[in-house]
Amino acid sequence: MEKTGLFIMEPFNTVFFICSAFFIRLLAGSSVRLKDRPEKDREKVLISVCLVTLVGFFFYKYFLSIDAEFDAARRAMGMGGFNWWNELPLQLCNVNMILIPIAVLSKRRELLSFCFFVGPLGAAMALCMPTADFNGYSILLPRMIGFWGTHFMVFIEGIALVTFGLYRPRFKDIPGTVKAFFGIGFCAFLIDMGMRLSGLYPNANYFFAVETEGNRLLELFRSWIPLPFLYLLPSIVILVAYMAVVILICGLIEKIRGTKR
Repeated sequence: MEKTGLFIMEPFNTVFFICSAFFIRLLAGSSVRLKDRPEKDREKVLISVCLVTLVGFFFYKYFLSIDAEFDAARRAMGMGGFNWWNELPLQLCNVNMILIPIAVLSKRRELLSFCFFVGPLGAAMALCMPTADFNGYSILLPRMIGFWGTHFMVFIEGIALVTFGLYRPRFKDIPGTVKAFFGIGFCAFLIDMGMRLSGLYPNANYFFAVETEGNRLLELFRSWIPLPFLYLLPSIVILVAYMAVVILICGLIEKIRGTKR
């Protein structure tokens, strides 16, 4: 398919910024409208949105399953074409659709902090560095609507935990978030190995727990620790630094708001 036209979507082009503005406006508007509503109402709204996104996610995957162009592109990259076992919502960028409802209902801070810090970060990485199958095509294609829509929604759902007043980032959450990151990552690694050994999907690589898939940063980590899953350990430094910056910014915003009041 020719990559030309008015609605071409790729990182940081006009369509990208229009879509970004739409979803940010959606988050801001929802946060303002729900500000004075009871916490239970805010929880129900966020959980419902996550579940709707999850349903949309599987519709998106269905359209991928019948997309001949996508299947051919994957085969050309040596990935064996479409496989449902490779399309479950278990990646770093989309697992939030499942974890946010669990975190909100259980009120476990390590899960809330994971969903706020790690979920949007993973979604942002996917939005800024999409694979060739989702980069440079019309946003009106089903697979493009699905990919970009899902990741934008996951991004704002994670941030909504704070803007909806359901979670306040604190430095004390850093150890729990790191623990959750590697706990969830290890579960993904076990799923990867189970799929590979059983033959369900020989290339299973949720959370990049087995292969780097050419990611330069992960390649560097693997050169230091040449072992599956364990090569993710250096990412703790990046995660902790990122969390510290975000916590400081959130604290500053809270302080400014408190002063204005």
